[in-house]
Amino acid sequence: MNIYLDCIPCFIRQALDAARLATDEQDIQEQVLRDALCLAADVDMTLSPPAIAQQIHRRIRSIVGSEDPYFEMKQRFNRLAMEIFSELESDIAESANPLETAMRLAIAGNIIDCGVKSSIPEKEIRKVINESLTADFEAGELDNFRRDVANAESILYLTDNAGEIVFDKLLIEQLPTEKITVAVRGFPVINDATMEDAEFAGLTDMVKVIDNGSDGPGTILDTCSDEFLDCFNAASLVIAKGQGNYESLSDVDKDIFFILKVKCPVIASDIGCEVGKMILKR
Repeated sequence: MNIYLDCIPCFIRQALDAARLATDEQDIQEQVLRDALCLAADVDMTLSPPAIAQQIHRRIRSIVGSEDPYFEMKQRFNRLAMEIFSELESDIAESANPLETAMRLAIAGNIIDCGVKSSIPEKEIRKVINESLTADFEAGELDNFRRDVANAESILYLTDNAGEIVFDKLLIEQLPTEKITVAVRGFPVINDATMEDAEFAGLTDMVKVIDNGSDGPGTILDTCSDEFLDCFNAASLVIAKGQGNYESLSDVDKDIFFILKVKCPVIASDIGCEVGKMILKR
C-alpha cells in the first residue's frame, strides 16, 4: 500500500510524540520535529507508510539518544494485558465458538497502537475488549481461515505491538501450534513487539519465535533478514496482524490473512470500510 497525503501529518505527529516520550528538553523536541518535516518534504509517495516511518524513527532515536523511546509504555501495556489474560482465556473457554471469540479478542488487542494514538487509557482498552465480543464482525471469513489453517503445512504469524502480543497468544492457543512460527520486529520501533515482548507473553514457551531483522513498523521485506525471508517464502500461510503489516504487505503476492482493527481513515479507505471495523481479510 502506497502512502496517502493524509499519512504525512501523521508522521509528524508520531515524531513529536516520540520526542516528548524521550525527553522534556524542548530544543531536542524542536530538532526532532524539524528533522521530520524535512524528511516529509521529500517523501517518496510510492513507498508504504511503514517504510517512511522507519526512516523517520531512525532519525528520532538518533537525535534523542534512545534506542527505545517507547520502552516504559510497552512494559505498561504488557503488564496490563497479562493482568486480564486469565479472564480472557475464560471467556474463550466458555464460548460456543472459541476460535471466533479468540479472533475477536486478538483484533481488540490491536487497539494498543501508539503509531495511531500516543495515549491509550486503560479504560479505553477495556471498553474495546468488551465491545469486541458483540461488535459487528464478518465471521464468514472465519470458515475460510479455519480451513486454510487446517490445510497449511506451515504458518507464519506476524505480530504487531507490545501488549497486543498477549492477545495474539489467545488466538495462537486455538491454532495448531506445531505448525506455527511467530515473528516479531528485529529492533525497537514505536511500540512494536520485539523478542523481549514475546518472552514476556510466554510465546517463546509455546511456539518457535524469530525476529524479522528489521526496525520497520511493519514487514518491509527489503529490510528483513535472510532468516526471516526464508521463513516468509516457505510458509504456506501467513497471518499478518495490525495496520503496519497490512500497509507493508497488502500488495505482496502471498497467501495472507490480515487481522486488524481499522483505526484511521486512510486504512478504512484502502480496505473499503468504516473506521473502527474489525477485519479478518484474505
